[in-house]
Amino acid sequence: MSYTALAESTAKTLNTGMLELEHVHKSFEGRTVLSDVSLTIPKGVTHALIGSSGSGKTTLLRVTLGLIPFDRGYVKINEQPLSSFTPTEWADRIGYVPQEGGLFPHISGRQNVSLVPGLRNWPAARIDSRVEELRVLVGLDAAILARFPHEMSGGQKQRVAIMRAAMMDPPVMLLDEPMAALDPLIRSSLQEELKSIFQRLAKTVLIVTHDLGEAAFLAERITLLHQGRIIQTGTYRELFLTPADPFVSSFINAQRSLPDVSAMT
Repeated sequence: MSYTALAESTAKTLNTGMLELEHVHKSFEGRTVLSDVSLTIPKGVTHALIGSSGSGKTTLLRVTLGLIPFDRGYVKINEQPLSSFTPTEWADRIGYVPQEGGLFPHISGRQNVSLVPGLRNWPAARIDSRVEELRVLVGLDAAILARFPHEMSGGQKQRVAIMRAAMMDPPVMLLDEPMAALDPLIRSSLQEELKSIFQRLAKTVLIVTHDLGEAAFLAERITLLHQGRIIQTGTYRELFLTPADPFVSSFINAQRSLPDVSAMT
């Protein structure tokens, strides 16, 4: 099968799903960390979540992943709430790429990617077929998968981490600052490739980053979180030209090397 045909087939067969957070509240020891957070990401859309340290980004991710309970509200995929799933069922519906990839250091890349389907008793042939499909999709050389994480470059580890996150064919993928620790040149190159991978995966993607320029490049829409509240959601152009709050302008002005909004259509 040609690369183009494989990509088209993958886009048609992989599941996509709408991700919704409705009026989510979360407090720790009386301190509010998320306050009335509502966010809808349509099927197949890449959405960026930005904010300064302590804004609640990590807590929002952990709530969405089902790792910590929230006080009230709803988290849904395709209008089905988290509470209607077992932890395993919910985990299979959200692929997660933590900071720096989060690969297990004592096993190879292939073993990292194959770990969960092996635990789910997938036949070996099915695992091999899925690994190969994803390897081609992320543009990774087959020999890299035989290496241990410490033998891989930062970009290679991130591709393996994306493969692992997509292995169970989840409708939603979450990425937590996946390029924060990379060299600037590698980061720039991987941003280009990651955007292409998102398009070919055809998943609903929520990517957390502190870099507004990265968010503008990768995502169709951006949500700015501050002190546990959503300040504004929109395109980069909308945030730049029509800030909903003085903090939006302050956050933008604090960034460097941002895209020229006048050149954007």
